[in-house]
Amino acid sequence: MSRRVTVVSGGSTPERNVALAGAAKVVDALQEGGYVVTVVDTIFGELSKEDEATLLIPTVSRTPPSAEEVAEWQTRDLGTRLAELPAVRDTDLVFLVLHGRQGEGGEIQALFELSGTCFTGSGPLGSAIAMDKDVAKRLMRLAGVPTPDWVMCPATAEQVTELGFPLVVKPSKAGSTVGLSVVESSQELDTAIETAMAIDDEVMLERFVTGREFTVGILGDRALAVGEIIPQHAIFDYECKYTPGMSQEIFPAHIPESLASDVRELALQTHNALKLRDFSRVDFMVHDDGTPLCLEANTLPGLTATSLLPQSAQAAGIGFGELCETICHLALTRATAGNKVET
Repeated sequence: MSRRVTVVSGGSTPERNVALAGAAKVVDALQEGGYVVTVVDTIFGELSKEDEATLLIPTVSRTPPSAEEVAEWQTRDLGTRLAELPAVRDTDLVFLVLHGRQGEGGEIQALFELSGTCFTGSGPLGSAIAMDKDVAKRLMRLAGVPTPDWVMCPATAEQVTELGFPLVVKPSKAGSTVGLSVVESSQELDTAIETAMAIDDEVMLERFVTGREFTVGILGDRALAVGEIIPQHAIFDYECKYTPGMSQEIFPAHIPESLASDVRELALQTHNALKLRDFSRVDFMVHDDGTPLCLEANTLPGLTATSLLPQSAQAAGIGFGELCETICHLALTRATAGNKVET
């Protein structure tokens, strides 16, 4: 008998379109793997095949949605009613393809955990920890994982001076570099903070690190291939992430095995320190002096045509279909083990 999988996607965050693009690929992969797949949008509920054809577009526009669009989506979000939908309540597994605070911040994970729904990825605690960059970086430091220096707003002039310019200004609980700015002087700081505050109520100021950017996927208890990201812009921003040709992504990275091994080990340390499970993607800057510095961990990394986790997996010999199958297997195995303990 085929397993029933409900792909929950969309969301009411600035990364809604990224999630839907990833869902398009996941749905195809799961159907090819023999799963019976239903798609649920957190705004529109269960989608018809006609709705899927309209919404599940495998490409992402070069710019994020407007604040007005996001605000409108938020007024229509199903919230806790999501767990009551038959497609969610009666499925064998929910495969989460969501991004941003609403999808990755632990709220939807808590909803499904409380309703007894089996779902993919990290639980409520790990999701919330990783989404809060301030808390995550504190735990990284405690676990011995180097990360760039930072302060939270409001910051004093002395703290800003100590961090120096250029300076990264970003929402503490958002992804896809939405609301992120790199400022060159104190004159630009207020505008950058306002931009970030439009996304989140907490803003981080982080030391800008010069060097090379790397990423590595985690699947189960295994670190996959390390990849190097070379964006056309000064940073790996929204446009570079989701526009083909706007960045060079090299998997596996052309680096000494000793460095690749260090990055993989630090990625696993980060994954475990933040209490993540099943899969994640961990991003690094390697400073000009050779020191790897962890930027952040992504609990529900992108699964679009240009996303980094599938590339990391592919370079490790794991195709997209196998990646999705493994994610399902990890979640279903965990649920089965939990049921055995309870009985």
